[in-house]
Amino acid sequence: MAPEGRKILSILLIVTSILFFISLFIKIAMLPIIAGIFSILLVFSLNFFRDPDRKIPEGDDIIISPADGKVTAVTTINDPDVGENSKLISIFLNVFDVHANRVPIKGKVISVTHKNGQFVSAFQHNAADVNEQTTTIFDTTLGIIKVKQIAGMIARRILCYAKKGENMNKGDRLGFIMFGSRTDVIFPPSVKVLVKVGQRVVGSETIIGNFINEK
Repeated sequence: MAPEGRKILSILLIVTSILFFISLFIKIAMLPIIAGIFSILLVFSLNFFRDPDRKIPEGDDIIISPADGKVTAVTTINDPDVGENSKLISIFLNVFDVHANRVPIKGKVISVTHKNGQFVSAFQHNAADVNEQTTTIFDTTLGIIKVKQIAGMIARRILCYAKKGENMNKGDRLGFIMFGSRTDVIFPPSVKVLVKVGQRVVGSETIIGNFINEK
C-alpha cells in the first residue's frame, strides 16, 4: 500500500466503522446509505493507493516507464534542456491506474522545479504547458532525461521525492500524483522509442526506450 494514502485510508476506515456501528443501535433512514457511500470510497481508495512490487529490467542502456497508464503521445520536440529533436512520450494515468511514479533510469538529479498552473484534462495536448506540474531533470549515461509529473482535471496534489544533487537508481520512487494525471518523459534522439500510442505500460517494468548504438 502506498504510504501517501495511509492518512486518507485511516480516516475513511474510522468514519465508515463508526457509521456502521451507530446504524446498529440508532435507526436513521439515511445512515446506512451514508455508511455505504463511505464504504465505496474506502474500497476505491484501497484500489487507488495500491503499490505493487515490480520486477525492474536490468541494463544501463534502457529506459523504463515511470508510470502505469496509456501512451497518449510519441513525438519529437525541441526541448531547452534535453536538446533539439528530443523524443517525448506522454503517459496518461486514469483513476484506476497505480499512481506511484518511478525513476526511469539511473542518474543524478540536476534540478527539481514546480510550476503552478491550471487543471485542464491531462488528455489535452497543451496540458504539459498550462497545467500544474513538477519537472525533474536527470544527468544519465544516455544524456539529459526529463520527467514531468503533470496534474490533470481531478488531480490537485503532486508529490516529488527527488532532491537536487541526489543519485537515484532506476525504479526508485520518484513521487505520487493524486487522482488522475499524466507523466511525460523527454530524452535525447540517441534513444530509440519502443512503445507506441495507445499502448498500455507498466511502471518500472515496461521498457519504453533504449540506447541506439551508431557504431
